[in-house]
Amino acid sequence: MSSERPINPRFDEDVHFNLSTGPARYQAYTDKPVQYFTVVDKEDGSVLGYLWADDEGAAAFESRKAGGPRAMNEAGFWIRRLRSAKERGLPSSQALSELYGDPETAGKGRPLPGSLTDAPNAGVVEALAEGE
Repeated sequence: MSSERPINPRFDEDVHFNLSTGPARYQAYTDKPVQYFTVVDKEDGSVLGYLWADDEGAAAFESRKAGGPRAMNEAGFWIRRLRSAKERGLPSSQALSELYGDPETAGKGRPLPGSLTDAPNAGVVEALAEGE
């Protein structure tokens, strides 16, 4: 009788990694100029974050660091809205306009009227969210 253990035949199988592409998404960063708007809490008006987009397929939501858990939770609502816009084939800049124009949103936040503005790139908006 041999003291060697038999090798499991599964170790001889080829392993194929089939990576799915996942949900449709805009690029999460750009060095190009962006437009952004402020998202505020519906109840108390505190700033929860900023939604930005460029003209070339990038868009994201930046949670305001000082907004704490409420701001972080709100990010999920805005990210889902961006994914929905991407799935419908909207350019990132058009998605931004659509979301800015919808005052009755799900979640705790809403666009702050009059807050749509320009920034030189996404890094400026990220810094704004981090620095407050």
